[in-house]
Amino acid sequence: MRYSANARRHRWPQRLTIILVIGVILTVGATVAVRKVYNEKLLPVSSSQTTKLVTVGGGASVDAIGQQLEKDGLIRSAWAFKLYVSTKQLRSNLQAGTYALSPSQSVSEIVSQLTSGKIATDNITILPGKRVDQIKATLINSGFSPADVDTALDPATYASNPALVDKPAGASLEGYIFPDSFQKNADTTATSIIERSLAEMHSALTPDMRAAFAKQGLSTYQGIILASVVEREVSNSSDRRQVAQVFLSRLKQNMMLGSDVTAYYGAIADGKEPSVNYDTPFNTRLHKGLPPSPISNVSVDSLKAVAYPSNTDWLYFVSGDDGQTYFSKTLEEHDALAKQHCHKLCE
Repeated sequence: MRYSANARRHRWPQRLTIILVIGVILTVGATVAVRKVYNEKLLPVSSSQTTKLVTVGGGASVDAIGQQLEKDGLIRSAWAFKLYVSTKQLRSNLQAGTYALSPSQSVSEIVSQLTSGKIATDNITILPGKRVDQIKATLINSGFSPADVDTALDPATYASNPALVDKPAGASLEGYIFPDSFQKNADTTATSIIERSLAEMHSALTPDMRAAFAKQGLSTYQGIILASVVEREVSNSSDRRQVAQVFLSRLKQNMMLGSDVTAYYGAIADGKEPSVNYDTPFNTRLHKGLPPSPISNVSVDSLKAVAYPSNTDWLYFVSGDDGQTYFSKTLEEHDALAKQHCHKLCE
């Protein structure tokens, strides 16, 4: 049986149509398959809630960022990350910084974080009543190098800082590092933390407060010294104005302050065990007047207590085991209150 040329001509268009249809089907199928794989690659890597700090450098390419994220196990695919950023036209929106990212985040969530500049921050808290050596340990434990911390705690680093205008030449930053919580990210330096702390101290030392110190017969530096003693003596802020009054009255009457915490500071500074009997210029149980320098940093409450002491006439106080502070006018009253309320603390 023979086919005519006309029949063959009719069959070629049919075959071509079939081939085209198959091609379209294959193309659509491949597109669907690729799309499915792409969508899967955008999903979170796992349900783990752990976070990892990732630093995106300035000028980093999308390729480099994607490869880093994939290497760190935070995304499934670098190419899917790149394709997502490109199709959403977000290349120029990626911001440098350090980010806390989790494998439980999808690519869209991670990109949203990278484009919003929501960088990771850590709080460094400098507590009140802390010595410079304790603050140094806090900064080192927060990730700063000892060398950077030494620079940050060197007063010469802040030669023109307004917070330090009353600090004697050669004195350390003891007493001036204002207590607060400070945010830290990958670009934060130890010096910038101290600069922020000094700025807060400068804000606390208002002209009115300086004038109030002068009214009490104190220079600003002496006001900080006495505030540090008050800070260390009592934790209850409601007692501080009365404690400040006791110390100011003693100074005016040429009595020794008789503060245990100043004696402890001098002993610790010499590398000794805290003792009220260890003789240093800081021991106000043995020497009259204020200690040579502050013995810790200070809160606003303690600064205000010295600037605006209570209008009382106490000369003694004792901190009881019950957390209360007991005030008295005579040594006999003081001894009786100590015997009654202070057993563990007065050992």
